[in-house]
Amino acid sequence: MKQYVVDAFSDKVFHGNQAAVCVLDEWPGEELMMDITRENNFSETAFTVKEVEKWHLRWFTPGGEIDLCGHATLGTAFVLLNYYERDSEKVVFTTLSGDLIVTRKGELYEMEFPAYDLKPVEITDIMREVLGTEPRAAYIARDLLCVLDNAEQVHSYVPNAEAIKRLDGLLLHITAPGEGEDCVSRSFAPKLNVLEDPVCGSGHCHIIPYWADTLGRDELVAYQASRRGGTLYCRREGSRIFMAGKAVLYSIDELFV
Repeated sequence: MKQYVVDAFSDKVFHGNQAAVCVLDEWPGEELMMDITRENNFSETAFTVKEVEKWHLRWFTPGGEIDLCGHATLGTAFVLLNYYERDSEKVVFTTLSGDLIVTRKGELYEMEFPAYDLKPVEITDIMREVLGTEPRAAYIARDLLCVLDNAEQVHSYVPNAEAIKRLDGLLLHITAPGEGEDCVSRSFAPKLNVLEDPVCGSGHCHIIPYWADTLGRDELVAYQASRRGGTLYCRREGSRIFMAGKAVLYSIDELFV
C-alpha cells in the first residue's frame, strides 16, 4: 500500500498540518484503516479510492472516523493532482459531508466546503474555567467556537486535554482578531485523541462564518497559531466556504500491511 505524507497549508516541510494519504484500488477493512491511523499518529490519515469520475475520500483520527477534514482533503488533492491526475486542475471527492471539490490555482489548492450553522450559546463557568478568561462570545455547531479579545490570548493559551473534554462540541476552537491577518485561531481535539490540530480546515468552516459576519466581508486571510502554524486564504459564498492553501510533500512510503 502506497502512502504519502503531505504538509498542508504550508510551502515548506515541518510547517502547516501533516496528513497521511493512502491511495487505494479498493477499500481495506475498518480495523486496518484504524491501525494505520494509530501507527501514523497524525491528527488525520486519509484513505481514497477512485470510483468512476470521483474519488471516495474518508478521514480518520486516532480516535475514529470523522465527517470533515480540510487539511487532509488538501493533502489528498495535492497527491492526486500531482501524481495521479496530472492533466486535471480539479478533483471531486465523495465524502460523509457530500461532494467536495478541490481546484488547483497556481500554487494554491482551493477547497469548497459547507459552512457550519453557528448557534450562539451562553458562556458557562466551565468555559471560563477551561479558557482561564471570559470569552467575548461562544457558538456551537459540530464544534464549540469561543471568541477571545486579542491574539495574545490565543497564542498564550495552554490547553488541558481533560478539561477541554468537559466542553460541548467535538472540537474546541479559540479565535481572536489577527495581527496582520484577519483572524487568528487554535483548534483542540482531545475527544479524538488529538490535543491540538496544527491547522484545522473544518474548524475554519466554523471560524470563517463568524468573522465574515463580524467584519462585514467575505474574503479573509486566517492564521492558525499552532507551533507549526499555517495560513488559509478563505472566502464565503452563501452557505459555502472556499478555503485555499499551499502544500508540500514530505515523504512517499510503502506500507507492508
